[in-house]
Amino acid sequence: MFNAILALLTAFLVFGTAPCAFSQDLTPKAILVRADEARGNLEGIKWELQIISVESGRKQDRELEVKSRGTEFFAILKAPPKVRGQILLNVDRNMWFASPSIRKPVPVSPRQRLVGGASYGDIASTNYAEDYDAAPLDDELVNGERCYVFELKANKKDVTYDRIKYWVSKERLVGVQAEYFTVSGKKFKSAIFEYEHEIIVNEHRRPFVSKIIIQDSLLEGNITTMVFSEPILGKVPDSDFDLNLLLMRTI
Repeated sequence: MFNAILALLTAFLVFGTAPCAFSQDLTPKAILVRADEARGNLEGIKWELQIISVESGRKQDRELEVKSRGTEFFAILKAPPKVRGQILLNVDRNMWFASPSIRKPVPVSPRQRLVGGASYGDIASTNYAEDYDAAPLDDELVNGERCYVFELKANKKDVTYDRIKYWVSKERLVGVQAEYFTVSGKKFKSAIFEYEHEIIVNEHRRPFVSKIIIQDSLLEGNITTMVFSEPILGKVPDSDFDLNLLLMRTI
């Protein structure tokens, strides 16, 4: 009887505490890498994206098809009709916009607004692990879930946000909420992330983002919801990221 109790106690100490020990061994960068993967930073993935924005009582929407390869992405707008065929391409940290109504692609900034609170840089994968310096803050509870908290400061100029306060689930290693700030420290929007999808990475099931809800910090009624379809993993053709072929896609 004593041996059985001892065995159960040993199992609890080994397996019950393993996740905490594993989490404590992770560096801030390793934590952010995992969180980035849950938001599309993988070598070959695609999804459909619906963006619904409500600003000052006015509703707008966009539907896109997004293909991502690491931090590079190709996105084509499908709806509404007035924007159908418009394309966004992000390659080698440069972003381009193309449309059937213009003669050649034009450079754009990831900070430019696509619709509502969603910027061009929000529609694809994040690369917080490389683009930001992370300063750990005290852990916090978010909806009963223990989270790492980081203050992220951009270490590159061509990123979507200057500063971010980012909460990452200690158990799931996914970002659960964020607050976005200007260089001067003014908060201008916040976001909540949901993960109802799954992907398989290195034969392990991982959560994948299904919804992002963006709240304007100045105007309470201005909310943008980004809904992600079930992701599909697979190689994305090099031609999708060829700037020379970009204009041909809009004809």
